[in-house]
Amino acid sequence: MTRVSSIFSQMLQLFSRHQFEQAVREHRAERHARGFTCWGQFVVMLFCHLGRAQSLREICGGLAASEGKLRHLGLPDAPSRSTLAYANEHRPWQLYRSVFYQLLGRCREVAGGQGFRFKNKLLSLDATLIELCASVFDWAQYRRTKGAVKLHLLLDHQGLLPSYAVLTEGRVHESRIAPTLRFDPGTIVVFDRGYNDYDWFAALDAQGVFFVTRMKDNTDYGVLERRPVPEHGSIQRDEIVFLYKLACGQRDLFLRRIEVWDQSQQRTLVFLTNHRRFAASTIAQIYKSRWQIELFFKALKQNLRIKTFVGTSANALQIQIWTALIALLLLKYLQLRARFGWSLSNLAALLRQQLFVYRDLWDWIDQPFQPPPMLTGAAEQGSFSWSGNLDSRTTTSTTESRLKD
Repeated sequence: MTRVSSIFSQMLQLFSRHQFEQAVREHRAERHARGFTCWGQFVVMLFCHLGRAQSLREICGGLAASEGKLRHLGLPDAPSRSTLAYANEHRPWQLYRSVFYQLLGRCREVAGGQGFRFKNKLLSLDATLIELCASVFDWAQYRRTKGAVKLHLLLDHQGLLPSYAVLTEGRVHESRIAPTLRFDPGTIVVFDRGYNDYDWFAALDAQGVFFVTRMKDNTDYGVLERRPVPEHGSIQRDEIVFLYKLACGQRDLFLRRIEVWDQSQQRTLVFLTNHRRFAASTIAQIYKSRWQIELFFKALKQNLRIKTFVGTSANALQIQIWTALIALLLLKYLQLRARFGWSLSNLAALLRQQLFVYRDLWDWIDQPFQPPPMLTGAAEQGSFSWSGNLDSRTTTSTTESRLKD
């Protein structure tokens, strides 16, 4: 008979314990630990996200109710609320950032294409605001009555995987994070108008990195060349321009300005890029693909515990967000490996109900609505039959008396 562990246990087996323990030693995460290990904390926080537990009580109570199924997770028993709260407050969140990048390397092995014919790496850059209560998270002041942190993310369109993430206070503008990023030459980076920084544009162009963005309405530019556009189509203009602000500083940066008519929204969109070879329609499609990072943020906030937090310190919040990114990356890995056409939200919802079910993970991922295979020996069990005849009871009692004799 084929024996399997729970689905949750099989998901945890996707993480290398050797690499995990190596990261623990690197960050000295267990230097004051007594009993409750970092692996145990990691398992508990994954259960928080995948099981949609909303508080410390729900996390610890839910695991305690499954006490007989915890040992195969590497967790001797369910922690108390105070133990989990102390670990989230004091253990370094950088450990889970390292685990995130370990899992990212495994996801890239099964990632598919990016939906375009060109071979350049395509990345989308954006940030999302995570609102907090100012009176509880007093260290994350954003406005007078509101606190917030900001998650800056870089999405790789090959598999739609998050390739870089950093968490800052809500006040930090996107343009302050963007110049700290480094890209390989030939990479295409897509971002919205919030990242308009002409000095950064010049730096990207000097590094051989291409970018596509929306042009601000008040941009001061001059036209050097007008390229021909199709007579019947959405492309209205295709021009080579320069920016007066950079020209005044004796810096040459020639960009491409493209006007596209958006029929669905009945407006003209103006794009700015330093890529001159692609067709104007391809540039428009590249920017349209930036919407995938918005869908990623939506999936992160709707399917995982990233709106309510089980700790109020900055370290506990960092741990919860990084473990949420790990959980989402784990769901993306299962989605990429599955033969069934899962949506991310449907996978998260059904997986939540199957965490402690003893069934082969990959069989369930590929055929979620098929019954599990019948166990060996189950067919040998006799089927129960009921007879309303009173004589059958007499026969049964006679048979029992003979067996006793």
